[in-house]
Amino acid sequence: MSTGHAEPSRPPAGVKRRDFLRSTAAVGAGLAVAPTLLGAEKAGPAPINVAVIGTGIQGRVLTEQARRIEGVRFKAVCDIWKDWSLRYATRQLGRLGHPANAYVDYQDMLEAEKDLQAVIVATPDWMHAEHTIACLKAGLHVYCEKEMSNDLAKAREMVLAARETGNLLQIGHQRRSNPRYLHAKHKLLDEAHLLGRVTHAFGQWNRSIEKTAPRGYPEKYPVDEATLREYGYADMFQFRNWRFYKKYGGGPIADLGSHQIDVFGWFLDARPVSLVAEGGRDYWKQYEWYDSALAIYRFTTPQGTVYAYYQTLTTTSAVGYFERFMGDQGTLQISEKASKCRVFAEGYLSTIPHPWTPWVQKGYIARDPEDKEETEEAKEPQTPLQAILAMYGKSRPPARFLLTVPVEDAPHQPHLENFFNAVRGKGELTCPAEVGYETAVQVLKVNEAIAAGSKL
Repeated sequence: MSTGHAEPSRPPAGVKRRDFLRSTAAVGAGLAVAPTLLGAEKAGPAPINVAVIGTGIQGRVLTEQARRIEGVRFKAVCDIWKDWSLRYATRQLGRLGHPANAYVDYQDMLEAEKDLQAVIVATPDWMHAEHTIACLKAGLHVYCEKEMSNDLAKAREMVLAARETGNLLQIGHQRRSNPRYLHAKHKLLDEAHLLGRVTHAFGQWNRSIEKTAPRGYPEKYPVDEATLREYGYADMFQFRNWRFYKKYGGGPIADLGSHQIDVFGWFLDARPVSLVAEGGRDYWKQYEWYDSALAIYRFTTPQGTVYAYYQTLTTTSAVGYFERFMGDQGTLQISEKASKCRVFAEGYLSTIPHPWTPWVQKGYIARDPEDKEETEEAKEPQTPLQAILAMYGKSRPPARFLLTVPVEDAPHQPHLENFFNAVRGKGELTCPAEVGYETAVQVLKVNEAIAAGSKL
């Protein structure tokens, strides 16, 4: 579980409520991506000294994947759960050859550690702004987990801080660096236009009650009450289940939905112009946020309107998580799980040779070996039943194709590599602060639409 620092003494400056379309464009229109500050590439990757703030579950995941990247050296870790998360992180990094200094308070860490270049922030959403802005102002580049913040005013302050300091801020929407997603976006959609005119999109991330039930903690190692109060938490229950409380997080739509809602706008090259949503506290009564959220976005693209439907459920794991883009010529289904990735050609395209054959020859897609490719002999009815069905105009089934880009790295590693490459001056961030802000608007507006019971 990620942890955080004390609640700010005063709320950050607010921003006036804009309509949905203007909200998504507010930052991107006026803020530039922070430039890289380090020098040119040398022989071999230059070492980068890194600290981690928040060494709970997500902090451990990011640390484990970042340490595989050549040249990354962990020098410090920080977490308020001293006897559990902080101790584990320190011991684990030490065993792996990264002796790291341990801190409970991030301000003590920034004061003491003078040779850092970058910080990974993996604390609860409500503390992202405080931790990120402090690190940026200390001259450090920051990789901040999504959601950027559970407060749009704070998210905007993060973007401004990155711009004002000139330091890099990468938001952890890791699909934007995933080779499979990049291939689908640039090769299948932008170049090949395999789907034709895209008219609809769908995404989901469902989790079983095993994964969403209240989290406990080892009773021998609680955070003491004084420390919890100092750092803004009511008790251990809320500390461990912060994602479901309005002060600390944005609920399942922020925890899970933000990944895939981010993909909607990215793949469609558009911002949503309206949103309707529904949800409620119908199962997990002990939480504050909605245990299910269902949203419909309307996008306007040069080709026409696209409706994108998203759902996140916390009572069933049915069909897992994936995104789907549907056009009049084909459908792309994509996920971090390779087994769920397919491209389907509409049956009416099934001529011989298939019109997607050139893209197979280019290596962009491959015919699914489990899909029976149509042959000349199969074009004519072979049995009386087939002849009868042909009279009724039975549609041909879609032809199935596979994506040809394997992804062997852990899901966060390419995004971390992109961040550290940008720190070294070897590329641009794939999810800079402005992009993270736009996604935060689109995600957090779902909660707002549910509460309002009206269209935004």
